[in-house]
Amino acid sequence: MKKSILTVFLLALCWNMNAQKISIFDETVVEKENMEPAIPRPEQENIASQKLKDFSNRSKKKPNVLIFLVDDLGWGDIGCNGGGVAVGAPTPNVDKLAREGKRFTSFYSTPTCTSSRAALMTGRQPIRSGLTRPLLSGDKVTTNPWDVEVTQAKLLSSAGYKSALIGKWHIGEAENMLPHEVGFDYFYGLPAVQSDYTQFLVERQYSDMINNKELHDKAFQLQPEGLLMGRKGGGRSVGFEIKTIEELRQIDEKLKDESIKFIKENSGKNPFYLIHSFTAIHNDTYCGEEYIGKSPAAMPVKDAIVQMDHIVGEIMQALKDSGELENTLVLFTSDNGANEDVFPDSGYHPWKGGKGTTWEGGVRVPLIAYWKDMIEPGQETNELIDLTDLYMVSLRLGGVMNQLPNNLYFDGIDQTSYLLAKDGRSKRQCVFLWNGTDFCAMRWKDYKVHFQVFDIKETRRNIDASNLSRIGTAPWCYNLNVDPKEMGSEGHRYFEWGIPAVNAFRMRHLATMKKYPNTDIGLGL
Repeated sequence: MKKSILTVFLLALCWNMNAQKISIFDETVVEKENMEPAIPRPEQENIASQKLKDFSNRSKKKPNVLIFLVDDLGWGDIGCNGGGVAVGAPTPNVDKLAREGKRFTSFYSTPTCTSSRAALMTGRQPIRSGLTRPLLSGDKVTTNPWDVEVTQAKLLSSAGYKSALIGKWHIGEAENMLPHEVGFDYFYGLPAVQSDYTQFLVERQYSDMINNKELHDKAFQLQPEGLLMGRKGGGRSVGFEIKTIEELRQIDEKLKDESIKFIKENSGKNPFYLIHSFTAIHNDTYCGEEYIGKSPAAMPVKDAIVQMDHIVGEIMQALKDSGELENTLVLFTSDNGANEDVFPDSGYHPWKGGKGTTWEGGVRVPLIAYWKDMIEPGQETNELIDLTDLYMVSLRLGGVMNQLPNNLYFDGIDQTSYLLAKDGRSKRQCVFLWNGTDFCAMRWKDYKVHFQVFDIKETRRNIDASNLSRIGTAPWCYNLNVDPKEMGSEGHRYFEWGIPAVNAFRMRHLATMKKYPNTDIGLGL
């Protein structure tokens, strides 16, 4: 009996999919060669699609996206992850988001702030864009990465979205590198980082530079004027001057007011995409005056966490008051792990290492997803999700996935169905962890495998006193279910069965960089 044309087609399709399998453990399908392979989840995709269709029929508009991005917040700083009041700073508003939404306990970022923000804004590993390390005062790039990269804001604008980044940017401050110059409609905030201001204001801490006339006169040419603002197609101006510590303390309140204003301006009109990017809790922490001593710990960083939590509550109330709460996907996360080097300004996590490393403490950060009536409340999941995935979720909700350029490789996976389906599962097989230009580690299932490791020479000196070394005979491997602090590698004794699969996934990842070359923007070390 002759096979039908449909049967032949399906057999050919299955053969093609199987041909792309690189290990018996490979669960993924390559849908497009410039997209990260994903695990098919057809049932939950149908659930998500139906939910989005029902939402569209009900609201007659596309959904909003609001991302709360905290600076250097540790996985364990928030109450729902075991911190909060237990570590001296209650976070009731963030905890409420978790109770009424979905909490992701294995969400991964990158080790430092510029690289993580680049991943969020491009959907790509920072090694691809060249934005591999924090941009510092006086840094100059040889190539503008935004001549190559495309922000989600730029793509969403074609679907009628209004977009704003309010707060810390830190992905380039040269001409044509600020948010309103790379696709956002509005920018109000810090071009780089909070310590760019404090290093010119805190004499006791930076006295060697401030009180040395030769250094002072040169270094002070780098002093930022204040918070910048700009609109798409326009220039830059100073929105709020910062010349004193008292003015520095006002930053996060100013940012809150701008985000609430943006929500009110767009409610009932355009769908919006808003990233509210806190200055807290980056080192040199100065909370608002009214929050000094308000945390049980009565320490600056803990006071700043209390203020951050209050601001989350106020912005969520603004969403509700504007009638946009049911129309908005809200995501809460941190750019990287806690910076243990800056104690007592440090955040907290229960993992090994911290900011600047690819140990869990540097890259495993909080994620909460909340969407009233769309995400079933009270869920928690430990399956993998990556910062680049949030880029793809935003594009899926805006209906602009088909506008992604074909000449770039995208590491993000559309995890919309993981968010929206009750007890949904991740479509991501692996998380790949880079530090700067070094491929260091990866996570597959519950296994963390290191190919280069950070040797921390001193307590709380992950950044300032560590070496990065290649592994010896066998990769260092940890089963995070039983060794979440990565204390003793068991790769040779208990994981030989999995090493070939992990190696295959790693080699496929690295091969994409030959076909889609990375951009060198001249940052060097």
